[in-house]
Amino acid sequence: MAGTKIQAAERKVGDIFTDDYHFTIPRYQRPYAWTTEQAGEMFDDLLAASRAKDSLTEADPYFLGSIVVVKAENRALAEVVDGQQRLTTLTILYSVLREFVSADFAESLEKRIFQKGDPLKGTADQPRLRLRDQDQGFFEKYIQERLGNDLLPALQNVTPDSRLRLVENALLFKARLSALDRSESQRLASFVDGYTYLVVVATVDFESAYRIFSVLNERGLDLTHTDILKSEIIGRIPEPEQEAYTNKWAQEEDDLGRNDFGDLFSHIRMVYAKTKARESILKEFRASVLSRVPDGKKFIDDVLVPFSDAFEVVRSASYAGGPGAEEINQLLAWLKQLDNTDWIPPVISYFSRPTADSASLLRFLVDLERLAASMLVRRVDITRRVERYGRVLDWLEKDRDLYAPESPLQLSGEEQAETLAKLGAEIYTVTRIRLYVLLRLDSALSDGGANYNGYPLISVEHVLPQSPAAASGWILDFTSEERAYWVHRLANLVLLSKRKNSQASNFEFEVKKTKYFEKTSWPPFVLTSQVIAADGWTPAVLEERQETLLKVLGNLWRLEAAAS
Repeated sequence: MAGTKIQAAERKVGDIFTDDYHFTIPRYQRPYAWTTEQAGEMFDDLLAASRAKDSLTEADPYFLGSIVVVKAENRALAEVVDGQQRLTTLTILYSVLREFVSADFAESLEKRIFQKGDPLKGTADQPRLRLRDQDQGFFEKYIQERLGNDLLPALQNVTPDSRLRLVENALLFKARLSALDRSESQRLASFVDGYTYLVVVATVDFESAYRIFSVLNERGLDLTHTDILKSEIIGRIPEPEQEAYTNKWAQEEDDLGRNDFGDLFSHIRMVYAKTKARESILKEFRASVLSRVPDGKKFIDDVLVPFSDAFEVVRSASYAGGPGAEEINQLLAWLKQLDNTDWIPPVISYFSRPTADSASLLRFLVDLERLAASMLVRRVDITRRVERYGRVLDWLEKDRDLYAPESPLQLSGEEQAETLAKLGAEIYTVTRIRLYVLLRLDSALSDGGANYNGYPLISVEHVLPQSPAAASGWILDFTSEERAYWVHRLANLVLLSKRKNSQASNFEFEVKKTKYFEKTSWPPFVLTSQVIAADGWTPAVLEERQETLLKVLGNLWRLEAAAS
């Protein structure tokens, strides 16, 4: 491998989707997995970058990352080792864009998706990107083929997940593009094609390509930016004091650990920039933070140390500053169970304030967890979530009243109503929110005193089964319409301290209470104990239970509609 030739070149996206490359996803690769959150983030970033300057000719280049391929020199065939998600999502975007641009633009986009055969060159008609054999037929028919795009709305329950992700992301792009006028869509297409770049790393054998992939993913700049910044910041300090400040820096890094210390710099950047990162952490940290705190000593004393100390408390939920500490740590523990860490910058910003006492911290965390939970339930995407936290940080910095009705920390009436509506819908079908909501509900039912630390495996179970036996009592007690309506809603869900098998979950109600719920889940979960105490399980019971549970959540998160 010592003599293996490695080539790396920065290429425009429009130059990649040409006859120079015929990308294939090998069979051993995992399926396409980007969710609408990741695809939506890429779309929002590209759209924002395309709008950054008045004229597209003045636009700054946008770097989308790197891809690693096995590719012989002077041959188009490129086996993708790393970069499948980006290449596939770009192809989806190109494909959907055809519907929202002029005929000339659509024809150009078609050339980025399909290669036209040339008998003189010995090339055949073929897609420029081929997914794994298992998914390519579907991808070509419904995404790459223009007519297939019209059939996408009817495929929203398709399996397996890799195909569902393709459909969901294509429909997401359709929805986003439908909100733009044609000129904006064409500008976006031109920006992606001519001003968006990928670094293509190519080598002729898989072994060296995989080694490059491992280096890029395990020892990339995200793990070394703190070292570069340390050199720059310490270098600004007079030499006689450099050793003392080097020791301060090292102490904070040791306290957090290298990975969390690297994350801290991203959180500090957010505190100062108050916007989602668009470029490298190094570039943005210099522009947002060091431009405002250029003095090395002041940065370490007034920024790094207080934010590091706050982050250490927040990540371990170990506040010990006075009355209310237990409630503060409980709220921090709840926030840590969210599926994102975007809430951390406003929290460490508040915790690092010299005037913050336990009472003000508790009040702030109650409302921040309420906001975070609402955004989780409403499926607010990462771009809009970060924008909201950025506004909270702005109000914090300007010392504005965070508890005024118009504050970004507070929920509007419309947001409260939407949150309550989502909670009343099929909560089970959204994997990332159901456990959080049910645990918060269970905790509220126990007056906040429940402790789930002793139950590392907690699962969500249906009382009314998803697929009851044809001759069971469930069929008699519920019509098919009633079963379809109630099975995934809040009232029909409970918590178990261990995963149960699917056959046992179809027990009749009385058997389920005694054999399925009681022995494994009594008494840790109030939600479950309520079911054990119930005399029956009918649509009327579920109706009453749904109303009661929604009121509990409405009171917990102050959703005013709950009182009406």
